[in-house]
This record gives sequence, structure tokens and C-alpha cells, in this order.
Amino acid sequence: MPPRPRELSRPRDGVWPVGGPADDGESGGAGASAAGREGYARLTRRRAVTLALLAAATLAAFVVDLSVGSSGLTLRQTVSILLGDDSSGTNTAIVWGIRLPATLTCVLVGASLALAGDHMQTILNNPLASPYTLGISSAASFGACLSVVTGFPFSPLPGLNAPLSALAFSLVAALAILAASRSKGTESRTLILLGIMVDFLFTALQALVQYMATQNQLAEIMHWMFGSLSKASWPGVVATAATFAVVGAISARLNWRLTALSLGDDRARSLGIDAGRLRIGAFLMSAALTAVAVSFVGAIGFVGLVAPHLARGLVGEDQRFLAPSACLFGSVLLLCSSVIAKVVAPGVIVPVGIVTDILGVLFLGALIARGRV
Repeated sequence: MPPRPRELSRPRDGVWPVGGPADDGESGGAGASAAGREGYARLTRRRAVTLALLAAATLAAFVVDLSVGSSGLTLRQTVSILLGDDSSGTNTAIVWGIRLPATLTCVLVGASLALAGDHMQTILNNPLASPYTLGISSAASFGACLSVVTGFPFSPLPGLNAPLSALAFSLVAALAILAASRSKGTESRTLILLGIMVDFLFTALQALVQYMATQNQLAEIMHWMFGSLSKASWPGVVATAATFAVVGAISARLNWRLTALSLGDDRARSLGIDAGRLRIGAFLMSAALTAVAVSFVGAIGFVGLVAPHLARGLVGEDQRFLAPSACLFGSVLLLCSSVIAKVVAPGVIVPVGIVTDILGVLFLGALIARGRV
């Protein structure tokens, strides 16, 4: 395999990274080479500062979301409870049993959907791709609806039936797409067409289950489909965190390959990369992230579409910076949506999926107005 390239991003601000045209040894000499290295170092520092600012914004949004609620707890009281300095059993139960799992769920689900969206946009070469492009969310929604109506998979813990069913059908959909793509090819167009088929199939099955549901069951189904943090729990936090940690570690090892793939299959193949195999691997990682995320909180749209766009506009295509930036943006977006959901209607927590849908529509409208899509 050829040596790993030092940088594969497109030129930004008129500066080519080391190893690019400004450093080819033939068209600029030592002066051009030095200028290229200096420009690349400056670009890297700017990206590092961007990551640091995003991390600070995520921490601030985390604290704000944790301190906002209908119980009247102040920020100081919340921090005291987290540090173990508050002896009130009720307040401790509110923070540790309700608020903290929901806030951590925001961080993990937002980051998971954003990383999945980044992978989907890269492997499909489509700026409007998202974790739901291949029908994984529709499969999860059908699984949850089926569980509400029938009790499948009949777990001893009723509260886990819907998440387990949603996860199972998400994985079934992902494996079906994978099996079909192996026989029909792994080009981005093939994956998109297969995803559309899966999406329509499970949407139709979901409508059938809803038609057969009772009024009470229908109300529970709609609450899940809106995307809500009301059922956030520590088991969900652990499952989402474990999935994100494993996929994130694998993704980090594939960063340079995904960066090359974003420049086109021909460029990737010229560097010795198996584009089809890489596309399948990234698809499986995206499917796993999406399946686990939506299994515990329901369908939350647009985070996986918006976050990679925002990150790409700041740090470019280099996955070493794009992937973590997208994850931080995803966490911030979902945390801010959670805060809005808590304060928009006093005494009522609006499903966070409604807020993310509204924000996503506004973002797409801005892209259209600017001629970006």
C-alpha cells in the first residue's frame, strides 16, 4: 500500500498544504515550499482553535441544559448536587435520576448522529445526505411501533421493549442494504436507491401498524416518533456511549481514507484505497450509530444533516478536524434544542425532535437562499 499522505484536503484561503502543488519541488522551489509549510501550520492552528472553541461551547451548553427545568433549581444548587454537597434527597433524585441522563443523552446522541451524517455525506458524495437517508430511522420507527402494539420482543423489562425492537429492525435494514449492495455494487447511487426502497417499505409498514393501534397505543407511538428525551435513562446513556466510543475509535483510524474518498473515487483509488470496501465500512458505522441513538430517544431529524455542514464550513474536508467538529456541533445543537424545548412552554417539555425539525428547516432555507443547494 502506498504511504499515507500527510494531508488530503482541498486548498483553503489560497494555501495548499504540504505535499500539494506548492510543494512539488518543481514549481516554486524552496521559497514556495516554506510558504506552503507556513500556510499549512497556520491553517492547522486555526482548526485547533476552532475545535477548542466548540468544546467550550459544548461544555457551556451542557451546564445550561443541566440547570434548566421546572423544579426551580439554580445553577449553583445543581453544581453542588453533582459535587455531592447537597443533602436534599429530592433535588439529588431530580439531578442524577432525570436531568443528568437526559443531558448526557443529548451530548451522545447529537455527537452520534453528527458523526453518522458526516460519514453518509462522504460516502454518498451528497451534501444533503443524513443518517436517515438509507431508511435506518424508518426501520427503527417501525420496530418501536410494532413493540407498542404487540409487546415485541416481550422483554421481562417492558420499558426496554421499544428500544430493543427499534434497534433490531434498524440492524435488519442495515444488513439488508449491505447484502443487496454486495451483489449490485457499492457505488453511492446504488446505496441511495436501496435506501429509498427500505425507507418506503418501513414507512408503509409503520403506517399499517399505526392503523391497527388503539387510541392509547397511537398516543404512545406518536410521542416516540416525535423524538423525546423524557425516557432518557442510564442504560441508554451507557449503550450510546459504548457504541460511540467503539465507532469513534474505528473512524479515527480511517480519517485519511475518508478524506481521500471525499475528493472522489478516482483520487482514492490512486492512493491504493478500496473505495467500495471503505464505503461499506463507513455505512455500517453510520448504521450502528443511528440505530442505537434513535432506539432510545426516537427519531430526531436534521442534526446529522446540519452539524456536518456547519463543521465543514469552518474546518474543511480534513476528517481529522471535520469529524470531531461535527460531533461537537451535533452535541451543541441537541443541547440547545433541549433548552428551547424546556422553556418554550412553561410547565411542558416539548419533544426535542420538534425543535430540531424547525431548526433544520430554517437551516435548509438559509442554504437555499444562499444558493448552496
